[in-house]
Amino acid sequence: MSEPLKLFQQTRKHLKTGNFTFLSTQVAAWQKLTKLIQPILPQPEQWQVVCYENGILTITGANQAMISQLAYLQKQYIVQLSQLSEFKDLQKLQVRLRIQTQPPLKPELLTRSLSPDTQDLIRGAADFVSDPKLSQAMLRLASNKK
Repeated sequence: MSEPLKLFQQTRKHLKTGNFTFLSTQVAAWQKLTKLIQPILPQPEQWQVVCYENGILTITGANQAMISQLAYLQKQYIVQLSQLSEFKDLQKLQVRLRIQTQPPLKPELLTRSLSPDTQDLIRGAADFVSDPKLSQAMLRLASNKK
Protein backbone atom coordinates (compact mmCIF):
# COMPACT_ATOMS: atom_id res chain seq x y z
CA MET A 1 0.00 0.00 0.00
CA SER A 2 1.41 3.38 -0.93
CA GLU A 3 1.96 6.28 1.43
CA PRO A 4 -1.05 8.70 1.48
CA LEU A 5 -0.49 11.94 -0.39
CA LYS A 6 -0.24 14.91 1.97
CA LEU A 7 -1.03 18.05 0.04
CA PHE A 8 -0.40 20.49 2.85
CA GLN A 9 2.56 18.97 4.62
CA GLN A 10 4.59 21.44 6.62
CA THR A 11 8.24 21.83 5.87
CA ARG A 12 11.03 23.15 8.04
CA LYS A 13 11.04 26.55 6.29
CA HIS A 14 7.50 27.26 7.57
CA LEU A 15 8.55 27.14 11.20
CA LYS A 16 10.53 30.39 10.98
CA THR A 17 7.58 32.49 9.80
CA GLY A 18 5.11 31.23 12.39
CA ASN A 19 3.38 29.12 9.71
CA PHE A 20 1.90 32.23 8.09
CA THR A 21 3.32 31.31 4.68
CA PHE A 22 2.07 27.75 5.08
CA LEU A 23 -1.42 28.88 6.07
CA SER A 24 -1.58 31.46 3.30
CA THR A 25 -0.70 28.73 0.80
CA GLN A 26 -3.42 26.49 2.20
CA VAL A 27 -6.07 29.19 2.03
CA ALA A 28 -5.09 30.09 -1.54
CA ALA A 29 -5.34 26.43 -2.56
CA TRP A 30 -8.77 26.08 -0.93
CA GLN A 31 -9.99 29.23 -2.67
CA LYS A 32 -8.80 27.86 -6.02
CA LEU A 33 -10.57 24.56 -5.40
CA THR A 34 -13.71 26.40 -4.30
CA LYS A 35 -13.84 28.22 -7.64
CA LEU A 36 -13.50 24.89 -9.46
CA ILE A 37 -16.31 23.10 -7.61
CA GLN A 38 -18.80 25.97 -7.48
CA PRO A 39 -20.26 25.59 -11.02
CA ILE A 40 -20.47 21.78 -10.73
CA LEU A 41 -22.27 21.45 -7.40
CA PRO A 42 -26.00 22.17 -6.78
CA GLN A 43 -26.97 25.81 -7.08
CA PRO A 44 -27.65 28.48 -5.74
CA GLU A 45 -25.52 27.42 -2.76
CA GLN A 46 -22.16 29.10 -2.09
CA TRP A 47 -19.95 26.06 -1.43
CA GLN A 48 -16.56 26.40 0.28
CA VAL A 49 -13.69 23.92 0.31
CA VAL A 50 -12.33 23.56 3.83
CA CYS A 51 -10.03 20.58 3.31
CA TYR A 52 -8.84 18.19 0.62
CA GLU A 53 -6.60 15.45 1.88
CA ASN A 54 -6.13 11.75 1.14
CA GLY A 55 -8.87 11.74 -1.50
CA ILE A 56 -11.46 13.24 0.84
CA LEU A 57 -12.90 16.62 -0.10
CA THR A 58 -14.57 18.44 2.78
CA ILE A 59 -16.86 21.28 1.79
CA THR A 60 -19.37 23.47 3.59
CA GLY A 61 -22.65 25.06 2.64
CA ALA A 62 -25.15 27.23 4.48
CA ASN A 63 -28.35 25.57 3.19
CA GLN A 64 -29.27 22.26 4.85
CA ALA A 65 -31.45 21.18 1.92
CA MET A 66 -28.58 21.67 -0.55
CA ILE A 67 -26.20 19.83 1.77
CA SER A 68 -28.60 16.88 1.99
CA GLN A 69 -29.00 16.83 -1.79
CA LEU A 70 -25.24 16.84 -2.31
CA ALA A 71 -24.69 14.09 0.26
CA TYR A 72 -27.41 11.95 -1.34
CA LEU A 73 -26.00 12.38 -4.86
CA GLN A 74 -22.38 12.19 -3.73
CA LYS A 75 -21.34 9.43 -6.16
CA GLN A 76 -22.55 11.37 -9.20
CA TYR A 77 -20.71 14.51 -8.10
CA ILE A 78 -17.52 12.56 -7.37
CA VAL A 79 -17.59 11.27 -10.96
CA GLN A 80 -17.96 14.82 -12.29
CA LEU A 81 -15.33 16.35 -10.00
CA SER A 82 -12.77 13.58 -10.53
CA GLN A 83 -12.66 14.52 -14.23
CA LEU A 84 -10.80 17.67 -13.16
CA SER A 85 -7.05 17.13 -12.76
CA GLU A 86 -7.07 18.68 -9.27
CA PHE A 87 -9.51 16.00 -8.08
CA LYS A 88 -8.19 12.95 -9.93
CA ASP A 89 -7.81 10.98 -6.67
CA LEU A 90 -11.17 12.09 -5.19
CA GLN A 91 -12.86 9.21 -3.37
CA LYS A 92 -15.28 10.82 -0.93
CA LEU A 93 -17.15 14.04 -0.22
CA GLN A 94 -17.74 15.24 3.31
CA VAL A 95 -20.39 17.94 3.44
CA ARG A 96 -20.84 20.09 6.55
CA LEU A 97 -23.22 22.85 7.53
CA ARG A 98 -21.52 26.24 7.70
CA ILE A 99 -22.85 28.34 10.54
CA GLN A 100 -23.24 31.96 9.55
CA THR A 101 -21.74 34.02 12.33
CA GLN A 102 -23.31 37.36 13.06
CA PRO A 103 -21.19 40.30 14.12
CA PRO A 104 -21.42 41.11 17.83
CA LEU A 105 -23.90 43.79 18.83
CA LYS A 106 -22.50 47.24 19.34
CA PRO A 107 -22.43 48.39 22.97
CA GLU A 108 -24.74 51.30 22.24
CA LEU A 109 -27.40 48.85 21.05
CA LEU A 110 -27.12 46.85 24.25
CA THR A 111 -27.80 49.82 26.54
CA ARG A 112 -31.37 50.87 25.96
CA SER A 113 -33.09 53.14 28.42
CA LEU A 114 -36.54 52.37 29.72
CA SER A 115 -39.38 54.73 29.00
CA PRO A 116 -40.56 56.89 31.95
CA ASP A 117 -43.85 54.95 32.10
CA THR A 118 -42.00 51.63 32.33
CA GLN A 119 -39.71 53.03 35.04
CA ASP A 120 -42.77 54.16 37.07
CA LEU A 121 -44.40 50.73 36.71
CA ILE A 122 -41.24 48.95 37.90
CA ARG A 123 -40.87 51.35 40.87
CA GLY A 124 -44.51 50.72 41.80
CA ALA A 125 -44.03 46.96 41.57
CA ALA A 126 -40.89 47.21 43.73
CA ASP A 127 -43.03 48.76 46.52
CA PHE A 128 -45.23 45.64 46.60
CA VAL A 129 -42.41 43.09 46.65
CA SER A 130 -41.66 41.74 50.13
CA ASP A 131 -38.16 40.49 49.27
CA PRO A 132 -35.74 43.40 49.94
CA LYS A 133 -33.09 42.18 47.48
CA LEU A 134 -35.61 41.81 44.68
CA SER A 135 -37.09 45.20 45.50
CA GLN A 136 -33.61 46.82 45.34
CA ALA A 137 -32.89 45.09 42.02
CA MET A 138 -36.14 46.38 40.56
CA LEU A 139 -35.37 49.93 41.74
CA ARG A 140 -31.92 49.72 40.12
CA LEU A 141 -33.52 48.49 36.91
CA ALA A 142 -35.99 51.38 36.97
CA SER A 143 -33.18 53.90 37.45
CA ASN A 144 -31.12 52.36 34.59
CA LYS A 145 -28.07 51.94 36.79
CA LYS A 146 -25.67 49.11 36.02
